[in-house]
Amino acid sequence: MLITRLVLKNWRNFRNLDVPFREVSFLLGPNASGKSNILDVFRFLRDVSKTQGGGLQKAVADRGGMTKLRCLHARQDPGVQIEVTLSETADGPPLWRYILGFEGKGSKEVLISKEQVWQGGKLLIDRPTKEDKSDPMLLTQTHLEQIQTNTKFRDLVDFFGATTYLHLVPQLLKFADKIGGQRLEDDPFGQGFLERLAKTPEKTRNARLRKIEIALAMAVPQFKQLDFKTDVLGHPHLHARYEHHRPNAGWQSEEHFSDGTLRLLGLLWALQEGSSLLLLEEPEISLNDAIVKEIPLMLNRLQRTKKVRRQVILSTHSEALLSNPGIDGRGVILLETSKDGSTARTVTSEESLDIKAGLSVADVVLPKTRPTTVNQLGLWQ
Repeated sequence: MLITRLVLKNWRNFRNLDVPFREVSFLLGPNASGKSNILDVFRFLRDVSKTQGGGLQKAVADRGGMTKLRCLHARQDPGVQIEVTLSETADGPPLWRYILGFEGKGSKEVLISKEQVWQGGKLLIDRPTKEDKSDPMLLTQTHLEQIQTNTKFRDLVDFFGATTYLHLVPQLLKFADKIGGQRLEDDPFGQGFLERLAKTPEKTRNARLRKIEIALAMAVPQFKQLDFKTDVLGHPHLHARYEHHRPNAGWQSEEHFSDGTLRLLGLLWALQEGSSLLLLEEPEISLNDAIVKEIPLMLNRLQRTKKVRRQVILSTHSEALLSNPGIDGRGVILLETSKDGSTARTVTSEESLDIKAGLSVADVVLPKTRPTTVNQLGLWQ
């Protein structure tokens, strides 16, 4: 399955949003336009669907409560609503549709105002029910997060729960022991990245690392070999060996890797990890433009070679990435800002014709994300 449509009301900086998605979608827009907020919708549904250590109340609390989630431009309507449609293909009929509306009650509690689950054209769940209205405490939990109530749509729950988000911060991986804190397996920023590798079955891990080793040898100067080991305390580590002028080059652990090497390694691992929805936030950071330009081709190859296609949604500012001629213009979503919040649109018919004629997305769409007054920034003092 893949997400084919997202409709939002009062989510963060969007009063209203209605956009389609394809197998690979690119979110473009100026700073603070809401690219990360769109990615966070799918992380939010993942967190809500967790039957243990998750749920609606925690998902909202982890994001600072309703005051941080609800759009500031929505002065009259206190509620937030998310609607997601899933299909087998980008142009196929809906398989599932999930709608979740909620609003704050008091200082912390959140109550469901609407929850619907549609399978094709059949309505399976429609809340609030009479039972919900007689006992409002029932409206503090979604049916998505309750095993006893989600039996009929467990496929939808599993889909949301398997969502992967990656925005690896190299410093968190290099200095995890010094920084301290929990090194969670599903931490998207890197502190738990090595734990994820450690918990992967050895045969699968080795096969993935061999593929990454080949790619790194193509992209990283003097790179030769990649290895995974645990130290005497049982902590996992990555080691790399480089070709040097001296004959017997030593191994280096991940704390000595460059930021770009770690970012690329994390990206290459994520592309091989499962078939769930993959969210990538600015994958170009720390990478050479020549590598960045190949990312769309890597994603296209991922779609062609895997038995189960993996949907990818990524945000980017990169001219190098968007200059790749292999990008399907139908998967481009442009965010625009205004005094009443952000809006989003797909490419226009004119822009689509320009892309089909041979111009890149970087040529046609990216210039429209640049602030109109950015040239005055050089005059700042």
